[in-house]
Amino acid sequence: MDTEAQTTERDRASQPSVHEGGEERSRFAFVSWAASWLPGGRLTLSALLGLVLLLLLSIFVMQPFQIPSGSMEPALRVGDRVLVNKLAYRFGAEPQRGDVVVFDGTGYFGDADYIKRVVGVGGDHVVCCDSKGRIGVNGEPVDESTFLYPGNTPSEAPFDLVVPDGTLFLLGDHRGDSRDSRDYLGSPGGGMVPVDEVIGKAQWIAWPTGHWGSLSRNDVYARVPAPGGAHG
Repeated sequence: MDTEAQTTERDRASQPSVHEGGEERSRFAFVSWAASWLPGGRLTLSALLGLVLLLLLSIFVMQPFQIPSGSMEPALRVGDRVLVNKLAYRFGAEPQRGDVVVFDGTGYFGDADYIKRVVGVGGDHVVCCDSKGRIGVNGEPVDESTFLYPGNTPSEAPFDLVVPDGTLFLLGDHRGDSRDSRDYLGSPGGGMVPVDEVIGKAQWIAWPTGHWGSLSRNDVYARVPAPGGAHG
């Protein structure tokens, strides 16, 4: 008797409750109802759900951008498509020297989104150029040869500035074909872009596939000390 009772209890426990089964039937009924209203039925519904998911990813997580000019050559060429990580600077993280970022330039560079490389962050003392033609950040010369456009100098125009807190000093890799922070030093805002205007970090070249790769170059700035700090 006891064995029979225990078996009955196990069988009863292994079956979904009426409430659970009702929810499952309701979900299937909704899917069937939605599919019945769409041309193509479930196939169309699946496609729409996929598009909604892609839209949400684009809005909140990862967004593709097409490169419109040669200002970031040779790393980025006209027509390249990059994937921008929109979560990179959330939850307390901020852009670092060497990051390639997409930002809203409205009121600072122009009424459009731009892509440039971070050369200075808040508090940095950025100077161009030393006796060897290099940009210096907080007293440390930076070798930009790994990403600078061949034949370009770091800057034809000299500058000596301190980046205000909460802003970025941004330059294109193709210095001879880039309108960037250097061109707006005398304008309101001094050519600096607030961190809040950064849309995200451009991390990968997604298209064309033969040009796929990462855009990180933080190692170039590894020896730069913190503002007001000692040399590394």
